[in-house]
Amino acid sequence: MADLARLRPDPLPAIHPVPEYAADPELQARYEDMKAVLQVPWMGVVTMAFAHYRNFYDLLWQGLRPLCASAAFVDAARSLRGFTEAEVAGLDSPPVEALLRAAGYGEREVDAIREVNGIFSHGNYLYLLIATIARRLMEGGDMTGGGEAPRFERRHAPVVTQPLVLMEAHHADEPTRALYEDLKRTLDLPFVNTDYRAFARWPTYFRLAWPALRDSWQTKAHQDIVEGVHRQACELADSLPNPGALRGEAIREAAARDADPEEVRSVCRLFQWLLPGLVANVAFLRAQLGDGGG
Repeated sequence: MADLARLRPDPLPAIHPVPEYAADPELQARYEDMKAVLQVPWMGVVTMAFAHYRNFYDLLWQGLRPLCASAAFVDAARSLRGFTEAEVAGLDSPPVEALLRAAGYGEREVDAIREVNGIFSHGNYLYLLIATIARRLMEGGDMTGGGEAPRFERRHAPVVTQPLVLMEAHHADEPTRALYEDLKRTLDLPFVNTDYRAFARWPTYFRLAWPALRDSWQTKAHQDIVEGVHRQACELADSLPNPGALRGEAIREAAARDADPEEVRSVCRLFQWLLPGLVANVAFLRAQLGDGGG
């Protein structure tokens, strides 16, 4: 997968994520299983968008489930996170904690922001690897690793003590809605990712943090990191075993039962394109909070 170019689809595909509240009982059970295996408290937009193509999603998760429960997968995600955060540590990420204190934030609130960042700093790398594998399979590739994949038997996710609360645009005040529009323009995104909506639960925090991220995003150094994350994700995904005997031909046949295969490929490309930028940006926001490593 190392030869997989980072590719923004043009035109951008329409996406139709199936939210958890709208899932039928069978899909809801699959969602709960996926969250339990990945040890995450939320379904990523990427996998909810995949679930719109039900045959594709069901077969993909059936094949990926034993891999995602394995030590090899957890180690790959940790390696990708370590690479990203080490690279982002070289960027200018001005600290925000003093500004938050001046704005009236207490220690408990700052710790809550750190906890939410930690949730995404863990889970996004798992979703990026899944998106990378899905794109490769849809573009004619295959998984070439062997079938042996010992399980990861311990907890690898951070402890979650609070629910994720998302600030949707229709609930947000005018400054937050304006920030969302600026974010989409700057990052060239068709929607506001879950992470940013979760951070905007604290509107003052996100308005303080966003300008430095926006400025950094527009530098070559930041974009080089995003490209590096993409390459690392491809190389790590290529190294993984295939305990679920997942086959590209079967995945492509399943997708064809749902929609035009090019539509599904385009959706896979979209998420595999945007997730490297998202993980780099969450790492930047983490560094601003004084948590650049670990």
